[in-house]
Amino acid sequence: MTEAVVRPQTMAEKILSRRGTQTVYAGDLAVVDVDQVMVVDSIAQSFIERMRRDLAATPKYPERVSIVVDHVAPASTVSVAQAQKEAREYAAETGVRLFDVGRGICHQVLMEEGLAQPGWIVLGSDSHSTTYGAVAAFGTGMGATDIALAAASGKTWLRVPESVKVTFTGELRQGVSAKDAALEMIRVLGADGATYQSIELHAGDRFTRGERMTLANLCVEAGAKAGLVVPGGEILDLYDVPGWVYPDEGAAYVREIELDLSVLNPRMSAPSEVDNVHDVSELRGLRVDQVFIGTCTNGRLEDLHAAAEVLRGRKVSPGTRLLVIPASSQVMEQAMEDGTLLTLQRAGAALGTPGCGPCMGRHQGVLAPGEVCVSTSNRNFIGRMGDKDARVYLASPAVAAATAVMGRIALPEDVGAA
Repeated sequence: MTEAVVRPQTMAEKILSRRGTQTVYAGDLAVVDVDQVMVVDSIAQSFIERMRRDLAATPKYPERVSIVVDHVAPASTVSVAQAQKEAREYAAETGVRLFDVGRGICHQVLMEEGLAQPGWIVLGSDSHSTTYGAVAAFGTGMGATDIALAAASGKTWLRVPESVKVTFTGELRQGVSAKDAALEMIRVLGADGATYQSIELHAGDRFTRGERMTLANLCVEAGAKAGLVVPGGEILDLYDVPGWVYPDEGAAYVREIELDLSVLNPRMSAPSEVDNVHDVSELRGLRVDQVFIGTCTNGRLEDLHAAAEVLRGRKVSPGTRLLVIPASSQVMEQAMEDGTLLTLQRAGAALGTPGCGPCMGRHQGVLAPGEVCVSTSNRNFIGRMGDKDARVYLASPAVAAATAVMGRIALPEDVGAA
């Protein structure tokens, strides 16, 4: 930085100042160094075309570029297989990292590989790149052109976002999760309540890294450019967190909200907008055809544990199918070692290859017309997981598991009473 800070800064302002050449504030234009560029298989062909044809360039820093085959993994059609083949060849040619079929979902994998660190800027060709904010990295999604420019130059430019401050108070009651807290946050903010803003989450020492990933992941569903969780708790044990990354007292926010976790009930997002959030008890009893547990929102080991706790010794209801897809090979291996996958399998779950699975409606569980699905994913838009007349409800892993057992929307306590 060449200019001293003259007024308090938010986390977004601090990171973009540190990774650029001058001190910046909301509304300023910032040109910044990029620490990691992430390309998913579904956009890899477009990325490669722009690099070769439009820019006539190779990645300036190959070690800062990762290609992840996760959106349709394994390949579902010949055209998808060809695109993935080209991605493999490009990685071998340029020396960029390649995480191939079965390694897992891009955001989970980069976090496991240490490719997102506090204070970094991580760009991804996936809108849920806000997930990296779980560890105080400025993560944001961009299209193929912007991603290619960042890979070719090692830099990007953006307008410094205003920040919304979300403060969590109280403690979650048993049976209530970070997913419920995130859905409640979206309900309060609205689907466009933080458009091109940074949501700065103040949680103290609450929440594990995985739970923070869930919170940051869902920030984009309120329109946010980034979701930054103030470091605390186990993040301080897992990472070397620089002191400068914390927000300054007196920083300017466009909006501040406070959420009391102690009064929160299990929440569910009903079709067809993520901010259409209700208490699960209000939707109880609706017949469900499919339950899906996984994705970058809730496919981690602790999520599978929550589901297994409900499913242990029980069976999926006849007429309801349960799909479980771990977020990564590491998660799958850990769930194998501790018996979680066996519990899920015995309950009647269909286990899938680590990756995104049916989240975007391209394979491994596409919904038919009129079908109802309860999913631990992040979007329930019309046509998101298949036919436009299918309906998707978003919930926590525990609620999803209870629903699978009952065959209708249910709470874990309903399973015990059945």
